[in-house]
Amino acid sequence: MKVAVFGAGGVGAYFGGRLAQAGADVHLIARGDHLAALREDGLRVESVDGDFELDLPATDDPEEVGACDYVLFCVKSFDTAAAAEQARPLVGEDTAVVSLQNGLDNEGKLAAELGEDHVMGGVAYIFSTIESPGVIEHTGGPAEIVFGELDGERSDRVEALLATCESAPGMEATLSENVESELWEKAALICAQAGMTATVRLPLGEIRETEPAWEMYQRLIEEVISVAAASGLDLPYDLREQWTSFAADLDPDSYSSLHYDMTHGKPMELEALHGAVLERAAEHGVDVPMTEAVYAVLSPWARRNAAGE
Repeated sequence: MKVAVFGAGGVGAYFGGRLAQAGADVHLIARGDHLAALREDGLRVESVDGDFELDLPATDDPEEVGACDYVLFCVKSFDTAAAAEQARPLVGEDTAVVSLQNGLDNEGKLAAELGEDHVMGGVAYIFSTIESPGVIEHTGGPAEIVFGELDGERSDRVEALLATCESAPGMEATLSENVESELWEKAALICAQAGMTATVRLPLGEIRETEPAWEMYQRLIEEVISVAAASGLDLPYDLREQWTSFAADLDPDSYSSLHYDMTHGKPMELEALHGAVLERAAEHGVDVPMTEAVYAVLSPWARRNAAGE
C-alpha cells in the first residue's frame, strides 16, 4: 500500500508513521526546516503510546512520489484549494484522497480540484504537534481517525485502508457510513475548544473554573449541533453532554491550534470553523449568538495574521 502524507505535520506525520509501522510504503510531503530535518535525521515521534523513529522518504515535490493508493491530506484548511492543485501528481486512476483536516468545506474543495470520486472524508482525534523540525510530539487524545466514502459506500478501498489502520500500533480507526455527520460532530467540539481558548487567551482549565466561560463553551457546542440539525444531519442526541464530559477530562493546560496560530502570527482557520457555521446558520435561519461573538472577536486577528502584520 503506497501512501503519501500531504502536510506531514503533527497529525499527518504521526498517522503516516504509524501506517509505515504497519508495513505501508509511506512518503512524507513537507517543507522548510521540518522537511530538511526529516531528510537529514528521519522522523522522530515522542508519543504517550510509545516513542519511535523512522527513516521515511520526504520531499516537497509530489512529482517525485507519483501516484499513490491513498493520500492523507492534512494541510490547514485555508491552503486546501492550492494544495489540492499541487497534489495532482499523487492522484492516479484509483487513488483515494482522505481529508484529515479541521473545518466543514475541505471535501468540496478537494472534489472540485481532483474529482469527487477520488475524495474520502475524515476526521482525526489526536493532540500532536511539531515539537521541533523532524520531531512530532503526541501528548494525548485517542489517536483515532474516522473516515469513509462521501456516499457512505463500504468500498474495497475503505475496507483496505481500515484493515491497515487496524494493524498499526498506536492508532485507532473507524469506518463511517455518514462522514458528513462526523465532520459536524467534530466541529462542535473544535468550535468550542478553539473558539474559547483563542478568545479568552487562557487554557481550558481556567475556562472550566469560570462558570460564565464554561457555559459559553457548552453553548458553542450546542449551536453547532443546532445548525447541523437544520442542515438535515442526525448527530447523537446527547452530543453536548458527550463533548462536555470529554472536555472536562482534558488537561487543564490545553489550548488549541487556533490559539497557537493567533498568538504566533500565523494564518488562522477561523473561516473553515466558525465562519462556516455562521454561513450555514444564516442559510437555515438559526440563531448562533455565541458563534457570532467568537467570530467577531477573532476576525481582526485573522485579518492581521493573514496580512502578515
